[in-house]
Amino acid sequence: MTSEAIDIRPPARSLSLPLRRTIRPLLRDPVNMLAGTAQRARGKVVRLNLGPFRPYLVSHPDHVQQVLRGDWENHPREGAFWKPVERLAGRSILTEGPDWESSRRILQPLFTSRYVASLTQDMAETIDEELTAWEAHARAGRWIDVCEELGRLVSRTVIRVLFGDKISVADAERLAPAYGIAATSFTSRLLMPFAPEWVPMPGDRAFKRAAEVIDDVVLPLVRQARRDPGDGNDIISALARARRDEDDPSAERRIRDDLVSIYGSSSETTAVALTWLWPLLHDHPEVAARLYDEVETVVGHGPVDPSCLPRLTYMKSVFQEMLRLYPPGWMIPRMARRAGLLGDVPIEPGATLLISPYVTHRLEEFWERPNEFDPERFAVDQRERRHRYAYFPFGGGPHLCLGQHLFYVEAPLIVAGILARFRPRVRAPRPLTPFPGASMRPKETVEVRLDPVAGGAGA
Repeated sequence: MTSEAIDIRPPARSLSLPLRRTIRPLLRDPVNMLAGTAQRARGKVVRLNLGPFRPYLVSHPDHVQQVLRGDWENHPREGAFWKPVERLAGRSILTEGPDWESSRRILQPLFTSRYVASLTQDMAETIDEELTAWEAHARAGRWIDVCEELGRLVSRTVIRVLFGDKISVADAERLAPAYGIAATSFTSRLLMPFAPEWVPMPGDRAFKRAAEVIDDVVLPLVRQARRDPGDGNDIISALARARRDEDDPSAERRIRDDLVSIYGSSSETTAVALTWLWPLLHDHPEVAARLYDEVETVVGHGPVDPSCLPRLTYMKSVFQEMLRLYPPGWMIPRMARRAGLLGDVPIEPGATLLISPYVTHRLEEFWERPNEFDPERFAVDQRERRHRYAYFPFGGGPHLCLGQHLFYVEAPLIVAGILARFRPRVRAPRPLTPFPGASMRPKETVEVRLDPVAGGAGA
């Protein structure tokens, strides 16, 4: 798309993209189409003409802050983009109103840094067990689909945190692929949110089957936990204890909805985010070498002790820069309840606002060399002062993602565990295309071969 696609149409004070310049790029590469549009508009509000659907693209940090924080009550998580999410997660921490308030009140204490720290030993042990199984791939010199393998590893780790010992191995094996299918099968509805629910769309049947599998696994666990919540520190027990005085039939559903929401935000997003890491390290060998040295110095070649995590400072910078370029929660749509102004742009009631960390993180006005991977941006001694909402990979305002503390424990345990054992080689096409599912994964397959580290557990 060229810069001529943007034209100013009085009396509107937003930029407007006509349908003929919008629909084809949006269908071909929607994520980068939106990023390119915002870059050419230099962060101004842009009206996208998609025929019957005309959302506003909001990218300037001032406007993002207004929608997500300053005037958040006027911009709820409602509208066409949220219908597929509700079909999967129900009325939960991902929605609005009394259901969100109730879930937030119960879940927030379970996702503080202190509570998450109490789970790290269980997580570390599970990750070590799973990485031991990866040694068979290394011995065989096998190329693996790293997104698929990471999905399996992260799922088992999160399941241990969520369900403790209450879930069977067979059910755990069913949950991860079902959620993966559900999270990727409603892309057509994200790209065409104006389509009525009664109109069949590609992926609808796969979504329905996957949601049924999720319920088959989760609902019996919820019912058992409600009968006997126990005193464990797993999330399902904590939720059951918190809602033990709620006798209405909907309490069971609320626990189910919150568990499904937490599972997705803790497993799908982490696995997808870490899938982008390996091509980035492959393309930036100087970053990879420094990261390998840090892991060897801090962790060595054995299992990762959670006490090592605070000393993996360069790894945290790598993660922060990775999340700048490839935030898994790539789209944060909102709906305007009342008329108002966004900057100097009038917004009508019922309008959809598209906010994307992927887009804002690439604005040249706020990031030098925005498309380059450079972890030094986040080094403690070199951090630049920047707008609070120039960087928001976990969202912002009252709906800030509860899972960010879990990510910064889970992700370094996984990556340090991998690098203590292996040196991954990467095979993937370039450039990788972001796929706009519930989380933003590469459209192309990223394959990795694991070379054992000399003297490591995988050698």
